[in-house]
Amino acid sequence: MLRSVARRARHAGRRRLLSTAAEQTDSDVVIVGGGPAGLALASALARSKLVQSNLKITLVEAGDLHKVREWRQEPGTFSNRVSSITNSSKAFLEDIGAWNDVEQSRTCPIEEMQVWDGISDARITFAASEMPLRSVSELSRLTENLNLQRGLLRHLSRHPEVLLLDKVKVQSIVREEREENAWPVVHLSDGRAIRTRLLVGADGFNSPVRTYAGIQSYGWAYDTQGIVATLFHAPKSSLQGPNTVAYQRFLPTGPIAFLPLSETASTLVWSTKPHLAGALKTVDPRVLAGMVNAAFRLPDVSMRYLYDRILENPALSAEEFTQELAFRERSDTIDVRSAYSSLGAVNAAGIPADDADMVPPLVTDIQPGTVASFPLRFSHAEAYIGEGLGARTVLVGDAAHTIHPLAGQGLNLGLADAEALTKCIEDALLSGGDVGSYTSLLPYARGRYFENHKMLSACDKLHKLYSTTAGPVVWARTVGLEVLNELDTVKAALMMTAGSERARQPGQVGWELAAKGVETLAKNINGARDLASSVTGLVDAGLRQLLQRR
Repeated sequence: MLRSVARRARHAGRRRLLSTAAEQTDSDVVIVGGGPAGLALASALARSKLVQSNLKITLVEAGDLHKVREWRQEPGTFSNRVSSITNSSKAFLEDIGAWNDVEQSRTCPIEEMQVWDGISDARITFAASEMPLRSVSELSRLTENLNLQRGLLRHLSRHPEVLLLDKVKVQSIVREEREENAWPVVHLSDGRAIRTRLLVGADGFNSPVRTYAGIQSYGWAYDTQGIVATLFHAPKSSLQGPNTVAYQRFLPTGPIAFLPLSETASTLVWSTKPHLAGALKTVDPRVLAGMVNAAFRLPDVSMRYLYDRILENPALSAEEFTQELAFRERSDTIDVRSAYSSLGAVNAAGIPADDADMVPPLVTDIQPGTVASFPLRFSHAEAYIGEGLGARTVLVGDAAHTIHPLAGQGLNLGLADAEALTKCIEDALLSGGDVGSYTSLLPYARGRYFENHKMLSACDKLHKLYSTTAGPVVWARTVGLEVLNELDTVKAALMMTAGSERARQPGQVGWELAAKGVETLAKNINGARDLASSVTGLVDAGLRQLLQRR
């Protein structure tokens, strides 16, 4: 009891000291974090007439937003941090008037996705033309994160009522001294203090707002790292069409994705083991380009051979690597006239190989300075709303959840959070409620938590499922992928769930299509029942053990 009283006295004394040492102002909503989620939320609130006339909004960012506003790239070059903007996210950005501020020439449509197994080569194709309502011409749109952030800042420049404070860090967050209905007070590194009705954490994985709110986060680090780079290649043949196909191959060491940015440039997102990531970052860029080409074309046994070569000799020259690659292609009996050969001569007439659409264009060069790596992890906050001493706080984006990049959904989940929180704040204002109260924020948490959890869990399980080379598991996922590729309704439902189409009633249309697809699957699976029954027990045990691992 005495310890508790003493602790309260110390906290009260600290609050009094901070409040007297700083100039304190009030703001109805303070958003901490100037990444895509924070800027999108600020833009959405600025666009709302209801919010404009009732609330004062402040955004705090530790970095220099002027650098983002003035960001430029040389023509034909690209930043290495790229995101896939789903049609649902794009519609949100259009609704708030921010999409037109994004430089469209630095975006690229994804009209088709090809995904396949690195062991069995079982493949599934998603195409915008397969969408049942035919209301979209693309699955998503690729753009650099900086292009999106710059566009959101341009949008906010027309809304000076939103106060942007950059190049200032959050030094501390304390609760004001009132016993009832106390507000958070944010103390900044420039000496200012802001008392707020609602504190929004859009401040990333190591969120100070989440710490203040006392919200725990659970999860784990993956035994993989992500490698990104900007890749250059020749334009596709006029017989193939534009560079609007995304390719992803699930290797046992992690998935590798090739995402188009222009006719002659694409971005790499390669998740692999840390020791391999370290080696790939340090090798000659020409060797890395060759490894990317091989990763989409060679069987696993040959990839393991090439991994060993670059681990044994990080200084491996491009010429030595080409000899190793030629040896593996001969061992795998790959026809030099096939698109699966990284070394075959280009057809003099410009006629692509018959299988040219099965693999991405051959990488010829890597943009200097774009090769980078970052750790991958799964995390999900136990709650999105603070209670008790951490009341009047809410989390969005990476402060609430981080996801494996294999589905490219991280940024889209953050934008969906911003859209849902904006509606929640508007609804609270319409009903005369307190925008910072737990009751007012509860619809946001209820609407977003389960949706985010579904996507996080699906990506986590896919990562684990494709990280094994166990025969029964490979057989099960191969059969599943091949069957799924024949079920257009289920594929359409998956695309809609991933945001390729903005459902009029979120979740409903997609699940109805999925249900029809599952019914079709049940009708077609009877013929394979006898074969499956002999291995069902083994596969089930293997899958359960695999998917329960952390």
